[in-house]
Amino acid sequence: MLELKGIHKYYNPGTLNEMCLFQDFNLSVDQGEFVSVVGSNGSGKTSMLNIICGSIPVEAGSISINGTDITKAKEFVRNRKIGRVFQNPAVGTCPSMTILENMSLADNKGKLYGLSRGINKARKAYYQEQLRQLGLGLEDKMNVKVGSLSGGQRQAMALLMSTMTPIEFLILDEHTAALDPKTAQLIMELTDKIVKEKKLTTIMVTHNLRYAIEYGSRILMMHQGECILDKKGVEKEQVQTEDILKLFNEISIECGN
Repeated sequence: MLELKGIHKYYNPGTLNEMCLFQDFNLSVDQGEFVSVVGSNGSGKTSMLNIICGSIPVEAGSISINGTDITKAKEFVRNRKIGRVFQNPAVGTCPSMTILENMSLADNKGKLYGLSRGINKARKAYYQEQLRQLGLGLEDKMNVKVGSLSGGQRQAMALLMSTMTPIEFLILDEHTAALDPKTAQLIMELTDKIVKEKKLTTIMVTHNLRYAIEYGSRILMMHQGECILDKKGVEKEQVQTEDILKLFNEISIECGN
């Protein structure tokens, strides 16, 4: 279980531009849940992910995973339990390195290299088998530099690499936003397949309402640092795109837009 309790987060504290994003924010995500998070820009979606992953600190509150407090844990320590895929396909892979080298790096996340070789050629067949499941032909391009691949191929690799080592949580930060519709659909299908096969607890931030409704077991809608909609199970299955759009429009009118 992931728990955020009493989270307070300020930006530019002590200045004229001080802004309180989260004030006593609370969220619990049960083991095995696939949570889709929607909301307008500035609602706190990505900041919430950054707080969970340790990319930004909090002024008050606690973050815990399965009862262990990780509030003060460094980002690299949290990464041992958390896999993350970003919006930009270039972030999750190293473009100047080959597919084989990238896979080897992901395979050894959190391990000490010492003076041993960075690439274990004995694992090459395993990497190829993992890549073959993507259905993109990458298993036959092990010596090709990742920078020469398409955005969709790189994002598929980033998704696979983020889940190669045993993790407890998968964080998806608008991971289909930079892709064309056809490729985005492919990445979502791969995401759903990996999450189900590995039984990963997942939080996905997305602006694609169809994906938010179609995938996952729970949907959250955020606004000004608060959860204004939280549906799971049967209730989530009954949510329609029109319901979310209506709520978006009501918020927009309240904000004077």
